[in-house]
Amino acid sequence: MAGTTFAQTGGASETWSWEVVGEMLPRLLEGLWVTLSAVGVGISAALVLGLVLALLRRSSLRVVSWPVAAFIEFIRSTPLLVQLFFLFFALPDLGVLLTGFTAGVIGLGVHYGTYTSESYRAGIENVPEGQWEAAIALNLSRRTTWTSVVLPQAIPTVIPALGNYVVAMLKDAPLLSTITVLGVLGVAQQVNAQTFRPLEAFTLAGALFLAVSIPASIVVRYLEKRFAYTRT
Repeated sequence: MAGTTFAQTGGASETWSWEVVGEMLPRLLEGLWVTLSAVGVGISAALVLGLVLALLRRSSLRVVSWPVAAFIEFIRSTPLLVQLFFLFFALPDLGVLLTGFTAGVIGLGVHYGTYTSESYRAGIENVPEGQWEAAIALNLSRRTTWTSVVLPQAIPTVIPALGNYVVAMLKDAPLLSTITVLGVLGVAQQVNAQTFRPLEAFTLAGALFLAVSIPASIVVRYLEKRFAYTRT
């Protein structure tokens, strides 16, 4: 058994052991895949939901904009952990059963969707008034104005903020272990409980997070420069 092997190996020494690292790494990589899967689906949902919320909040109909604004402020003002607990533990009392992974993805997507909505809104409001006036003067449809004039100028300006939310979601993903989703940190805690080797377990977990977050930051910077170039 993996746990027995760990315990026998870990009890021999309190210093760093590459043998223990080799035994832990496959399980931690499996946990990393779970983390990346949750973050990938969660950020995709957040980017789409955020744009929808931003557009609805700009609606001229108060019956639409006010509830959306209230929803955004409510989600932003409550901890992600509370929202995860509600989705996983409270919703079953209402007849809604979600797996841990599904609840986690929904929680991450909705929570960060409200943050990305504010970034989108800031980018939209940053589009010069003259661009809106030119679209009206050219008699462009509302759909064409948004898809061909406003959003192509608004979204590039908020790419750095959106990229920061990707990294932030990656760091919040370990919270999913509280609703039975064992990502890389959850696996590290589990392995440590079996081996009593926290040095290797949590060092590896941190290294795996760095191995993902640093390339993600580099990609975000590249996209920022790329889109800034095409706009000039």
